[in-house]
Amino acid sequence: MLTVVTATYNRAYTLPRLFDSLLQQTRMNFEWVVVDDGSTDETESLLKDFQAQATFPMKVIKQENAGKHVAINSGVQSSSGAWVYFVDSDDALTADAVEVFTAAATSDRDKTTVGYCYRRQAFSGKIVGRPTDGSTAELRVMTPTAAGNFYEGDLAYIFKRAALIKHPFPVFVGEKFVPELLIWNRISDEGIINFFGNKILYLCEYLEDGYTANFSSMLRRNPLGFGLYYKHQIFREKSAVRKIKCLIRYVQCLIFSMTKERFS
Repeated sequence: MLTVVTATYNRAYTLPRLFDSLLQQTRMNFEWVVVDDGSTDETESLLKDFQAQATFPMKVIKQENAGKHVAINSGVQSSSGAWVYFVDSDDALTADAVEVFTAAATSDRDKTTVGYCYRRQAFSGKIVGRPTDGSTAELRVMTPTAAGNFYEGDLAYIFKRAALIKHPFPVFVGEKFVPELLIWNRISDEGIINFFGNKILYLCEYLEDGYTANFSSMLRRNPLGFGLYYKHQIFREKSAVRKIKCLIRYVQCLIFSMTKERFS
């Protein structure tokens, strides 16, 4: 029913934490698809050890380093589940993550549902973004753009595989990143996404070599991917201030794409 897809690059030092969290799931009706995006550390041998220990189906795909977005495309193509849960290699799931999702998907009779979304919490115990109000009943239907603005932080998405197949990440020669929100928004155009604003299923941390900590350099190195995202985001945002910010970023991307500065 569910495929957990993880794109990884030189994360041998964090993958055991994620693997342990999968072993601890209260329901095991899932598979784990790991896409090794050209790691040069001990990732390959580590994943072989995981396959020998796993109590759930596990697939490992190895590709030349091409970026997380390409790895996600590969993972989705290789998945068997009707639903796909993206979990980063430096993060983990709560023990009830699969069980909670399975219950929600099983009870949902709306055939237009294309996604479910839950909250993230740092390993320190602090929720990412807007605090919860203590109610487990909070359920909202909105777009990923609206949700990002409302919850003020990263969220954990589970999408219908068919929608992901229909909307793969675009690939640009020489670039290795495309913002995920570009695709999440396109999927939301296909149907509804249920947001469980008070339920935490995802545990995370932000590493020094991660996307959040290196935004400026990534923007310079990937102006076509970011440019496409900001171009569409101008029309996704509702407030004038956010539209202007996206327009400024889009212009930056145009400049970077026409100069050698993005290669510095």
